[in-house]
Amino acid sequence: MKRARNFNAGPAALPEDVLKRAQNEWLNIEDSGMSVMELSHRSAQYDKIHIHAVETLKELMAIPENYEVLLLQGGASLQFSMIPMNLLKEGKHADYILTGSWSDKAFKEAKKIGETAIVASSKEEKYTYIPSLEDIKVNDGAAYLHITSNNTIYGTQWKKFPETGNIPLIADMSSDILSEKIDVSKFGLIYAGAQKNLGPSGVTVVIIRKDLIQDNEHLPTMLNYATHVTSNSLYNTPPTLAIYLLSLVLDWAKEQGGIEKIAEINQQKSKIIYDAIDESNGFYKGHARPDSRSHMNVTFNLPSEEAEKQFLAEAKAAGFVGLNGHRSIGGCRASIYNAVPLAHC
Repeated sequence: MKRARNFNAGPAALPEDVLKRAQNEWLNIEDSGMSVMELSHRSAQYDKIHIHAVETLKELMAIPENYEVLLLQGGASLQFSMIPMNLLKEGKHADYILTGSWSDKAFKEAKKIGETAIVASSKEEKYTYIPSLEDIKVNDGAAYLHITSNNTIYGTQWKKFPETGNIPLIADMSSDILSEKIDVSKFGLIYAGAQKNLGPSGVTVVIIRKDLIQDNEHLPTMLNYATHVTSNSLYNTPPTLAIYLLSLVLDWAKEQGGIEKIAEINQQKSKIIYDAIDESNGFYKGHARPDSRSHMNVTFNLPSEEAEKQFLAEAKAAGFVGLNGHRSIGGCRASIYNAVPLAHC
């Protein structure tokens, strides 16, 4: 079978080795005589898979002991609400930096729950850049500062993160988690939908500092982080298949040499495409400013809509998938997450 050259923005490419291993174990996982989809989430076989996924992520990202790792449902979009519901206390406000559509959506959800403020934004420049650290003025006494580390639609990415002192820094890392080494201790909470770098859709990873977890009894049970901490993310039936595939992707990441090696390859991949854009004498034009370019999502335009249609048609004929830009801005986009091979770039 001929595999597609998959540049989809999410759900995105999965490592071929992961798919083959899942195929091999499809009918009989852990000598159970069952598929992982048939296992009870209370079984010893599934418990082993679940714990392995959490522990492997902790190892790969060097997550400190004072953090919990949760495997939740609802995508990053549910975290837009859960974060202020759990962390935005009465009398406090939350600060947000707008760098794209997803940070804007997170901000709008938080506004429904409590006091919020925009402390920096690149919206007026069509999200072509990440605001400089000098332009960010975090308000004293803020409950937290929220950022989106990588912007899939606009192709921008934070290169350095804000220093927030005692104010928790919260990051939506859905589209660049595990793509480069970060210092987890700089963050109060990190969250990421799995369907770009971690696995298939259906599971969301939340890494939260323990001192931020409080049993908010007024919250619906499923929207309370404490519920999932005390139950090891097993309060209700988890997305067992997605978590199993997440565990295989994490094993694959270790086999590649860990995050440092993956980051090295990611830089090579993005350089190949950005060099093609920069050396085209303006035929291809990148959306993001060079100092804010993402190494996960390369966004660009051609001289005309007609040229873009021709480019996408010829790319499709050559076996490329997912190179069209987001419907909100058009153009073209190559999402080159961890599982996209260098040769495809």
